[in-house]
Amino acid sequence: MDPKFEHKKIEALIAERWKTGGYFKAERDAKKEPFTIVLPPPNASGRMHTGNVLMVAIEDLLIRWKRMKGYSALWVPGTDHAGFETQTTFERELKKKGKSRFDYDRDTLYQMIWDFVHENKALIEGQIQAMGASVDWSRYTFTLDPEAVATVLDTFEKMEKEGLVYRSDYVVNYSFKWGTTFSDAETTFKERKDPLYYIKYGPLTVATVRPETKLGDTALAVNPNDKRYKKYIDTEIEFEDVTGPNKLKVIADSYVDPKFGTGVLKVTPAHDKNDFEIGIRHGLAVKNVISTNGRMSDNCGKYAGLKVLEARTKIIEDLEALGSIEKIDAEYSHPVPVDYRSEDYIEQLVLPNWFIKVDDSKKSLKKPAYDVVKDKKVKIYPKWREATYLRWVENMHDWAISRQIVWGIRIPAWYNLEENPTVHVVFLDSSGKAVSGNAGDLLKTYSYEEIEKGLQSLNAPKECKYIVSKKKMGKPYLQETDTFDTWFSSGQWPLVTLHYPNSEDFKYFYPTSVLETGWEIVTRWVSRMIMFGIYLTGEAPFKDIYLHGHIRAIDGKKMSKSLGNVINPEDYIAEYGVDALRMGLISGTANGRDFNFPKDKILGYRNFANKIWNMTRFMLMMMEKEDFTKYEDLPEYSKDAAKTYSEEEKEIVKGLNSLIKQVDKNLEKYRFADAGEAIYQFMWHEIADKYIEYVKNLEDKRVALGLLRHVMLNCLKLLHPFMPFVTEAIWQEIPRNVARDLADSDWPEA
Repeated sequence: MDPKFEHKKIEALIAERWKTGGYFKAERDAKKEPFTIVLPPPNASGRMHTGNVLMVAIEDLLIRWKRMKGYSALWVPGTDHAGFETQTTFERELKKKGKSRFDYDRDTLYQMIWDFVHENKALIEGQIQAMGASVDWSRYTFTLDPEAVATVLDTFEKMEKEGLVYRSDYVVNYSFKWGTTFSDAETTFKERKDPLYYIKYGPLTVATVRPETKLGDTALAVNPNDKRYKKYIDTEIEFEDVTGPNKLKVIADSYVDPKFGTGVLKVTPAHDKNDFEIGIRHGLAVKNVISTNGRMSDNCGKYAGLKVLEARTKIIEDLEALGSIEKIDAEYSHPVPVDYRSEDYIEQLVLPNWFIKVDDSKKSLKKPAYDVVKDKKVKIYPKWREATYLRWVENMHDWAISRQIVWGIRIPAWYNLEENPTVHVVFLDSSGKAVSGNAGDLLKTYSYEEIEKGLQSLNAPKECKYIVSKKKMGKPYLQETDTFDTWFSSGQWPLVTLHYPNSEDFKYFYPTSVLETGWEIVTRWVSRMIMFGIYLTGEAPFKDIYLHGHIRAIDGKKMSKSLGNVINPEDYIAEYGVDALRMGLISGTANGRDFNFPKDKILGYRNFANKIWNMTRFMLMMMEKEDFTKYEDLPEYSKDAAKTYSEEEKEIVKGLNSLIKQVDKNLEKYRFADAGEAIYQFMWHEIADKYIEYVKNLEDKRVALGLLRHVMLNCLKLLHPFMPFVTEAIWQEIPRNVARDLADSDWPEA
């Protein structure tokens, strides 16, 4: 046995040994109970971050434990095309070359991103392997594999036929920066300070931070119980406006908060979700005044074409000239919607989008997804995270599933340009020049073939007719250029990885056993997987959900490139080894709560790996000194033999039995840190500090050494799911009566 544990050398040797052994390929065995985990797919174009490493460590722990306990344990690996994120990453690369997505037609851009992803995809796959993940590579899945895409398209087609899909003008979260919509789950709020303007509307005054949207006002609203304004309800208010004489009806709606501002609300249905709902209740007109390019729309008169903030400044100047500004609160603080990735401002616009009805009267998607968790058919660990899930599903609205990006699964809807001449098209002509306009007008100058070949995007008004078809349709049809929201495709991940609906894998391994992921995507991803699983199969896709916490920087702050505190896991693997990083992160999980990157624990477990290596070396040296070099030279543990043990020997057996029960109990409850800590304490203090010292001082060491070997082998089994490399390496050094590698061994029984 080498005098020193060298993780770099050993990790490569052990990984190759496992690969040759083929231990991780799961077999369908009617005599065995299946245990299935599908790996939450990392972004195929990126590298693993610390959260990915924690995820792999926990899932590998679970799968190795269950495999050793005799289950047919399947861990399905895969990567996600991660539509928006990947396209954004690629566009940064284009920018470095002085290019942008607008320089290419849609098909060319898609192929460029495809090539980019497949050049980088091997990086993440290599990292998963380097982490010692005992995944079944024969079942690897990429979210854009043909079979995966086919499943997603089939689901959309089924939902569309059943009336669960619709196109509608609806208030969506729109990013001018990224040029696409964001779902509610992808939108968060950031506190910001803005002036609060008190603007006169004749006899009434409204407080608002968005004076530019007053161009889209279609009513004023007051609370029906607000005595101050009862006389104005159902009357029209006339006033001088920045666009000339104007009048608006005053309506009563209980949404209005009498305590905010003056208690009078200007209703702008096109640019506020709450106003949109008020508009539906009262039949108000929807007047778009902000376009998707971030400028005021053509119907804004002299303000048309101005950027939003420019228009705000100009309108305030004009209102002040009219004497319509009553006062300004310059220190007003309020939450502003931003996208969760870059925290860039989100505008609420009314656009035609594709939607899923989540609470249709005939077929509710959200109620069954709520009930399975509420009724404990699907259990969430830690339990206190359950409330987040239930609250989200209970308040879920219809889901906008379309994104205005190229990279992803294209929505299989087709528009006949002759029947829908108002479809707005942007394409590159034969000279590479961008051309835009309504299809009916463009076809007078350009051929259908030229438009189709150079197509960048199309925008179909909601009244346009479409045909859903997975097969390409010819002239005069153009396919929808929107792609599915990533969560729509990845929401079917447990199904596509097991080749739903007719594969033998699906019949045997579905539903999966546990989903392990970060708590922050319980709304965006977990809820959608449960919805789709029940909708398509009648069963939730997993029985348990374990949600781990975020890993913050060492100083406790959120990791950020701008702060310079991002931790690269590969640096720690190089210095301390995979086992130490895995065990260090697992020990810091703190029952699903966020935690600081545990550098001290990683260092501690590197020392622990060295400790158990040296413990084994010392045991083997004692065996060699006593000439007990073969397995049969030392007595095996047995209950009968245990009757003659000394008090110290009985105590170590009692401690081992207690440890086995304790580890099993903690792992069943997903208390990984507690299980790992128990093994650490027992091996370091009970074996190294006490029992080895006891053996060292005996004259006749034969029985005590035989028992030490028994205890060490069983402790290696317990520790193996946590620290697989060092335990497998040590296992190979100890004389034993079975040829099986540790990765293929049975779990110890008390």
